[in-house]
This record gives sequence, C-alpha cells and structure tokens, in this order.
Amino acid sequence: MIYLLVVIFIIVLVMPFLSEFVEKNLEMFLFVMGLSAALASGVLNSGLFVKAAQEPVKITLAVFIAGLLFKWFQANLERSILSVSRIMPFRLFAALTVIFLGLISSVITAIIAALVLVLIVSALRLDRSSEIRLTVLACFSIGLGAALTPIGEPLSTIAISKMKEDFFFLMELVGPQITIALLFFGIIAALAVKPPVSGKASFSKKPASENYEEIFVRALKIYFFVMGLTMLGAGFEPLINHFLIGLNPLLLYWINMISAVLDNATLAAAEISPSMDHFTVQSILLGLLISGGMLIPGNIPNIIAAGKLQITSKEWAVFGVPFGLITMIGYFVLILVTGN
Repeated sequence: MIYLLVVIFIIVLVMPFLSEFVEKNLEMFLFVMGLSAALASGVLNSGLFVKAAQEPVKITLAVFIAGLLFKWFQANLERSILSVSRIMPFRLFAALTVIFLGLISSVITAIIAALVLVLIVSALRLDRSSEIRLTVLACFSIGLGAALTPIGEPLSTIAISKMKEDFFFLMELVGPQITIALLFFGIIAALAVKPPVSGKASFSKKPASENYEEIFVRALKIYFFVMGLTMLGAGFEPLINHFLIGLNPLLLYWINMISAVLDNATLAAAEISPSMDHFTVQSILLGLLISGGMLIPGNIPNIIAAGKLQITSKEWAVFGVPFGLITMIGYFVLILVTGN
C-alpha cells in the first residue's frame, strides 16, 4: 500500500508539469487522484465521501458570492482605485495596497483579491520591472493573508479540516507571523516599486469583466479541487505516518520549498496530520505559504495575476525566488528563536 501511495504522490507532483491537459484541468485531476489515494489506502467510505462533499461548501460559496460582488461593483471599484491613487503619495499607496489585499483576502478570498490586484496594477501605468515587483509582493501578501480563515483559500480549508479545529485556529496559530510578513511586504513595496513617470493613473487597458458562466465555473472548480484534496489528505495519512511523523519541524519547513512549483494546498493535504503538534503544523504552514509565492505555479493568486498581466515564469522568478529565499531565511530564524 505504501508503495502505491508513493506512486500516486509522484504522479500528483509531476503530471501538472508534464501534461498541459492536466495543468489546465488541475481540479478534476486532483479529484481523481484523491479518489485513487483514498481507495489505495482503504479509507474511502460513505463517511469520508460525505465529509469531502461538505468540506468545500463554505469556500465555494465565498468564491461564488465574492465573484458576483466583484462583477457588480467593478466599475465603482475602478473609480475608487483611480481616486485614491491620485490623492495619496505613490509609495504609501503601494505599501497599503500590498498590506490591505493581504488582510482582506481572508474575507473576499485569494481569487477575488488577485482580481482586485490586476485592476490596480492595470491602472497605475508602471514600468515593467515595478509592475512585476508590485504584483509578486502583493501575491506573497495575498497567499499568506488568505490563510487566516478557512474561506480565504483551499490551503486554509484543508488545514483546518485535517486538524479538526475551529474557524479561528489558523488565525491563532500563524496570525502574528503573517501580520508581520504583510507589514514587511508593504515596506518592501514602498521601497522597491518606482512611481509611474508618465501621467496619472488610468485604465488604458481595462481588464475585461467576467461573465456569469466564468464565475460559476470557477466556483465549481474550487468545489471539486477542495473535495479532491480532502480525499487526497485522508488517503495519504499512512504515507504521512510512515515518512513525516517524527521529522524535525525545521526540516519540514525547508522541505516545503517545493511549494514554489506545486500548489501549496495540495501539499497541505498530503502533509498535515492531526497527530502532529501545533509547532510542527505551524512550521509546515509557514514553509508552504512563504515559498508558495516564489514561482507562478505555487499559489492560485500567482496564476491569476500572472495570466491576466502577461507576466512570464522567468520574469516572476527573477524577483520572486530571491525575495522568497530571504523571507524563508528570516522566518527560519524567527522559528528558531520563538519555537518550543
């Protein structure tokens, strides 16, 4: 059984990179692999299936409702962005954008926060380097901030489900560390993003408004994504117990740099176990969340923002990888100092 689960794990890791079809249909792929892992480990029963069917409901509704609200109020939001950006010093605006999107993403979801980011960047008319830096920093912020509640992103939904904890568990476990990170990202944005040199902010290339079908399909994909991850996590329990339980949390922190090339919710489903102590889960989550911003595939907001702003993998990596490594090292020191 362990060997079969290892094979499934390897398939989950590599297939999104080997197959364009899998990459474009990642949600259904992970749903099928979740079923396979649960069958292979012998844990698939009516109880697990019902749990997997119920688990995604909250985040799916949040994504759907937030998508509708974004569509209905997009014009008002565009006007507000233009007004605020014109009256506020640019560097303060850049810092507050990064911090605010990180904080609000736990309420409006990481997906909608990424769409708001695209609106903001599209209006600012920045030089290419500054546009990439602001986008990457904001996506780091959104990726961490969304983890504060189970409706923010799939990773937080899965983590709370696996640990069998309440709505505010992650806020208590990693809230202080995430808050410090958001402030840090905001300060870096103020320093690293140059003000636009030509004219006032305006939507010279306004992002297209989504239709209702796109909003519904995206919510449906999130439902199957989280359902698949719930079964994947349950199916991988024997693998976790065999290989990860007992490993030093500091080692797990660095192992999770693979989150840079694989969506961190998938890894959270595979790694987190209720038998782990809170310090170990904290180390796993911080490793996943920080490194998830280093490359485009690491997190949902990265994929959305890079796609709509036409940022290439190389452009993202040039800034995202060294910045992510510096942040990883800083938080490693913080874990060493504050860990128990």
